[in-house]
Amino acid sequence: MTHDISSLRKFVSPEIVFGAGSRRSVANFASNFGARHVLLVSDPGVAAVGWVGECEALLEAAGIRTAVFTGVSANPKVDEVMAGAELYRASDCDVIVAIGGGSPMDCAKGIGIVASHGRHILEFEGIDTITHPPPPLILIPTTAGTSADLSQFAIISDPGRRFKFSIISKAVVPDVSLIDPEVTETMDPFLTACTGVDALVHAIEAFVSTGSGPLTDTHALEAIRLINRYLEPLVADTADAELRERIMLASMQAGLAFSNAILGAVHAMSHSLGGFLDLPHGLCNALLLEHVVAYNFPSAEARFRRVAEAMDIDTRGLTARQVKARLMARIMELKRRVGLEARLTQLGVTSADIPYLSGYALKDPCILTNPRKSSLRDVQVVYEEAL
Repeated sequence: MTHDISSLRKFVSPEIVFGAGSRRSVANFASNFGARHVLLVSDPGVAAVGWVGECEALLEAAGIRTAVFTGVSANPKVDEVMAGAELYRASDCDVIVAIGGGSPMDCAKGIGIVASHGRHILEFEGIDTITHPPPPLILIPTTAGTSADLSQFAIISDPGRRFKFSIISKAVVPDVSLIDPEVTETMDPFLTACTGVDALVHAIEAFVSTGSGPLTDTHALEAIRLINRYLEPLVADTADAELRERIMLASMQAGLAFSNAILGAVHAMSHSLGGFLDLPHGLCNALLLEHVVAYNFPSAEARFRRVAEAMDIDTRGLTARQVKARLMARIMELKRRVGLEARLTQLGVTSADIPYLSGYALKDPCILTNPRKSSLRDVQVVYEEAL
């Protein structure tokens, strides 16, 4: 009897420690990996608010030496990865710890790949290109949204092509993720909104993805429910510890969903946009979200109905067209209330850029699991609607 393996689903996840203060166990985990010299990866903003110094002190108190690399910009660049890998090698490091948002975490993944292979990071673009296991990786996210601390993705910017490329492999799933809502207290309302909407997009795209399944659906729906209810109040009061914990939990569940179900056209188009204009990833996603929902809706009506229900929309007795209208209205309302209602033209995108952006979006692996197959023209139309 032959089995159709297209229905099989696997689920990968790091070891997760969730809760206030979990970052303080960083030295225990580094010691478990036999660390003698840790490369600590972060960025200047996270260093400025003190999280890097605290992490360094915890490691050094446990007798572990550290080399600190904070040369990471908002979308990690190829040469930043290479510089970090050079510091890792020169300092004879054996474990990588990253504390920060998606950029330092993605950069740390890239550094690990280069460190174990001794080759240029550009050689690893694509799916399953990693042949040697990278060094142990412990990630501490300081934003509630990107979920780089859970995922099998590393997204790196190549300024030479003005393009963000994806490295997708089980090898870049971190060994340990220390998810500590306390470290998100230094996020401003704009970053809280960007990363929160990013997590919402992760959850929606994972739920309607062709790679979705029972192992990811429960995480995706719960993330949508939490963000729909608690993101607005959190943006209004970023000091509320209970709200921060709920959104951090939502981000974690969205991450577990999308890392395994993969994503869709919002991310494919947003990676292209972020690489082209060097914009915050969450903002790119926010600008495209309802336009892609409208495009995908006919290919996944039953699934979008459940997304609408998770966003507290009563769908009883509604036609598909009504569900779509209410869902789009709710997404736009949520974006407006958290202050993310800019359009692409306000960020400097012109209609002349769309062919370039669309070409790269179609090459992004995330487009492969989008519920509706997308041609070049389809992608162009969605960009045009978001202008």
